[in-house]
Amino acid sequence: MKLVRFLAQGSPAYGVLDGDTIAELEGDFFPPFRKLKKRHPVSSVQLLCPCVPSKIVCVGLNYRDHAAELGFPIPETPVLFLKPPTSVTGPGAPIHYPRMSSQVDFEAELGIVIRDRTSRITPGEARLHILGYTCANDVTARDLQKKDGQWTRAKAFDTFCPAGPWIETDLDPDDLLVEAYLNNERRQSSRTSQLIFNIPQLVSFISEVMTLNPGDLIITGTPAGIGSMKQGDEIEVRIEGIGSLRNTVIAECKL
Repeated sequence: MKLVRFLAQGSPAYGVLDGDTIAELEGDFFPPFRKLKKRHPVSSVQLLCPCVPSKIVCVGLNYRDHAAELGFPIPETPVLFLKPPTSVTGPGAPIHYPRMSSQVDFEAELGIVIRDRTSRITPGEARLHILGYTCANDVTARDLQKKDGQWTRAKAFDTFCPAGPWIETDLDPDDLLVEAYLNNERRQSSRTSQLIFNIPQLVSFISEVMTLNPGDLIITGTPAGIGSMKQGDEIEVRIEGIGSLRNTVIAECKL
């Protein structure tokens, strides 16, 4: 099942994608919910980021090839950092290139959307607390990351966390192809089977650190091949079994 969030008559709404139409839901994705009779042609709505996270929990250096390309050792435990909710943007929305940076990179990642309030669970319990999966892009001002020596500013700009186009609930995440295409040229390609820490391990580990809320987004690390974008570029994240997330880079402007 593909869960979408979209603009309906100027207001955010939630629905289930059914072919070329969306069946609007009463309330959000979190049970209990029921479908309404009202349906919307996909062509007539604007898709939004499919979740509204209270926080975006990010995992760094979770593919061996990416750690190698950066010259970092393989971590013994997951490397965590946060993006603010204000960094979220949706499919087709622009990525704003900040004036204070001269190197903005793409990072294709599998996103996990949390189903319910979750704390201190085991890896074996993790999948019970996952609503589904989405495409994500951990956009990074690489020059500022190197300058600061830590990652907050580089990862936190408005629009630096595109996610979507929907949440896929019926998916085995253990061996999915994850790709990034810059202006239709493939730049990243790996499989989630190459993750250092797999999905249940990540959700369990994070839940030991912080309580996860319904709709929280975990992005699980990026493979080798990260690269820079410039204004006018289109970046696309493709994930097997989910779909495609496309965004265009523009000059920074007030949101």
